Amino acid sequence: MSRVVVFDETGAPEVLRIIDEPVGDPGIDEVRIKVEAIGINRLDQMARAGMSPRPIRMPHARLGVEATGTIDALGAGVEGWAIGDAVVVTAVPDMDINGTYAEHIVLPADRVIARPAGLDATSAAALWVAYSTAYGALVEKAAMRPGHHVLITAASSSVGLAAIQIANQIGAVPLAVTRHAAKRDILLATGAAAVIVTDHDDVVEATHRHTAGAGADIVLDSVMGPGLAQLADAAKPFSGILVTVGWLDPRPAPFPVSPITMIRYMSFEHTLDPVAVRRIAAFLTAGIRTGALHPTIDSVFTLDDIVAAHHHLEQGHQVGKIVVTI
Repeated sequence: MSRVVVFDETGAPEVLRIIDEPVGDPGIDEVRIKVEAIGINRLDQMARAGMSPRPIRMPHARLGVEATGTIDALGAGVEGWAIGDAVVVTAVPDMDINGTYAEHIVLPADRVIARPAGLDATSAAALWVAYSTAYGALVEKAAMRPGHHVLITAASSSVGLAAIQIANQIGAVPLAVTRHAAKRDILLATGAAAVIVTDHDDVVEATHRHTAGAGADIVLDSVMGPGLAQLADAAKPFSGILVTVGWLDPRPAPFPVSPITMIRYMSFEHTLDPVAVRRIAAFLTAGIRTGALHPTIDSVFTLDDIVAAHHHLEQGHQVGKIVVTI
């Protein structure tokens, strides 16, 4: 049997419960993974709370799009993998059916990559979603180049911290935006060239000050909401690119009127494309090997404490990724 987290109704973290289910066998071109750790994401919270952007099939819905572990069974036709290989999950588009909050998961073999050498399970569980999202938005979609000034909102989130590191790896200049002055030192230590604190600073004015009046070449926004139009004004006119990757603020977001390019990035555009996944994996593995990339862990819980992990996520004070070990 395998322990699995499920919920039968949406609501507070207490709707989550752990049950025992038979361990499934992998089918053709599938692998079974013995999960060691999972990453907790805002998408999980939204699904559990009834705010998912897509319908959740209940009862007995599952959660989780991020995990790492070792292969413990191979389906027919699987090549290139062996039992015992350490892997990272790259995509779970049907989270409510096959979510990663479990001791075992069965996935198509092309939905995993090798765990980068030097990463333990906790760090590996914090890698893929944040870093593939930041890479896909900045490199694949916005064509970030050395010397570009990149304005990053929600900079202390796992995606924000990944974006700071990836910008530095490319040779761009990351400008971090946060609401809290207490996070300034952490963001500078992570590699931000400057930190803009929205409780005290005007984002547009500060961005222009840090870019010699030019504005940001790229704005990476995880927040949306009413501040979206202001972020557009912080971008370089005509050539600036605003990429949105999240919606932490559920309030309506006015469409920017500034003369910039706006992109709504959805990570499945790349994480369901095997060729793009290989590019992302190569980039991240190189960054891990050189030390340019290093996942930031906020806190670690066990599966038995999954409700507490979700309460911690809802408080919104974390810096980096919340990880649950199994």
